[in-house]
Amino acid sequence: MSDFSRIDRLPPYAFAVVGEIKKKLRQEGVDIVDFSMGNPDLPTPKFIVDKLCEAARKPVNHRYSVSRGIPNLRKAICDLYKRKFDVDLDPNSEAIATIGSKEGLAHLCLAMLNPGDVVFAPDPTYPIHVYAPVLCGADVRRIPVGPGRDFFEDLQLAMKQTWPKPKLLIISYPQNPTTEVVDLAFFERIVEFAKEHKIWVIHDMAYADLCFDGYKAPSFLQAKGAKDVGVEFYSMTKGYSMAGWRMGFCLGNKEIVHALTRIKSYLDYGIFQPIQIAATVGLNEGEEAVDKICDEYRKRRDVLCAGLNRVGWPVEPPKATMFVWARIPEKFRHLGSMEFSKLLLEKAHVAVQPGIGFGQMGDEYVRFAIIENLKRTRQAIQGIKKMMQEEL
Repeated sequence: MSDFSRIDRLPPYAFAVVGEIKKKLRQEGVDIVDFSMGNPDLPTPKFIVDKLCEAARKPVNHRYSVSRGIPNLRKAICDLYKRKFDVDLDPNSEAIATIGSKEGLAHLCLAMLNPGDVVFAPDPTYPIHVYAPVLCGADVRRIPVGPGRDFFEDLQLAMKQTWPKPKLLIISYPQNPTTEVVDLAFFERIVEFAKEHKIWVIHDMAYADLCFDGYKAPSFLQAKGAKDVGVEFYSMTKGYSMAGWRMGFCLGNKEIVHALTRIKSYLDYGIFQPIQIAATVGLNEGEEAVDKICDEYRKRRDVLCAGLNRVGWPVEPPKATMFVWARIPEKFRHLGSMEFSKLLLEKAHVAVQPGIGFGQMGDEYVRFAIIENLKRTRQAIQGIKKMMQEEL
């Protein structure tokens, strides 16, 4: 039999356990309120869809597209960064379109990393931040994040204890799953750290557009010298509700962008051109639509967090993302996140993601993706209330 060594390095997919139980219950006719996958349910704004349809009717747009993105699209993302963050980017050398940030990050790791290279990544974090390097043969050291942790103290400690020294640091703010947010001073310290230790930085900013209560997520590229040490991934998935469209960008350091451009030129022909044309219009004209989408997530966040607190599950409303990172109520904490997630499914008919799927540091938490409407969210609260009363 063949030896698929890279696949063998991947652990069992933790989220599949909850998925199987969810599937079984639905086959039995049980109505599951599903907060498990961060899959936006809100429709893509109509003017973007209309532009897609218009462009798709033109045969000239049916041909191969350049893998780094059409010029107008790259200009549009650079213009957005200037408006939103006051960051200057060259669309020809500091910007490339990706098939969502997940694909871009995975291929960038393939371009940058060799077997045996060391990568620092947070714990907990979105799985691709760990397994993109793993699939390249790199070794990943996990840096704890969360309440009571000083990220830079943990970074410095990891640096002292790691040999060979890391080649790459992967971070992501606003963070999935913890919803943790940072200010520009944080990124300035990251740049200082990267320069001091001569390592690259990848910042995944998938939730830049979903911020609440007056918080505005800074860009890593706003930090002085950031383009000397790294890149940032920006995605239209969440703020523009374009999950299935797979539209992302890698921006920043010319050397890194060139490496990604080079490897993608061998691996793909780029996104369907009508999608790129519609995305260009979205970036140029979509501010009001993004605000409306963000406001809908805020309303859902408020209902979910108020409801959980009301039934005796203390949670803090997040300042950003489309998630609620909820520490398991104390009386259930001994179960761990996997068993507690199963209990929620079977007793409350509510699906969440177990925190262990994002790293060992997540095992006292579960993640709610606020992808159900207000009525369904209230239904979930009633199910959770009933479960918690039964389990007293």
